[in-house]
Amino acid sequence: MKRVVARLWHAMRGSVQWRVLWLANAKFMVGVTGVVRNDAGQVLLLKHRMWPERRPWGLPTGFAKRGEEFPLTVVREVKEETGLDVQPGRLVRLTSGYRLRVEVAYEALHTGGTLKIDDFEILEARWFDPDELPQGLQDSHRQLITPEGTATTPGTRPATS
Repeated sequence: MKRVVARLWHAMRGSVQWRVLWLANAKFMVGVTGVVRNDAGQVLLLKHRMWPERRPWGLPTGFAKRGEEFPLTVVREVKEETGLDVQPGRLVRLTSGYRLRVEVAYEALHTGGTLKIDDFEILEARWFDPDELPQGLQDSHRQLITPEGTATTPGTRPATS
């Protein structure tokens, strides 16, 4: 039986194999977060309208669109939510396990733009010093801002991929 299955598999062409794999495997949403810093080392935090009232503060986040490269999701989401321009940097976290979702986080450096929040999703946007983060900040986002090895030295640019 194994040989028959292997022969059938090899007889299929790439596009048919991909369709079979697509149907047989889980589909994931990819949540992308940006740890956006300015030249002074401050981090951009947003007060999100749709998040729980006791934890409304967090980093810019959103979901990747089909076929979108994750660093570019950071660029798009920050622009949509704040009007600011960023340069994505290194990957700082990749996790899975929450239902059918994968979480990806990248460092990013503020490079320009004019602050204009999307008031449908965002109530407020502010720059914070990493040692003076607000109450009501998502714990997972606090860990992205302050863990050993992921903090960018003020005035330096994150590594680019």
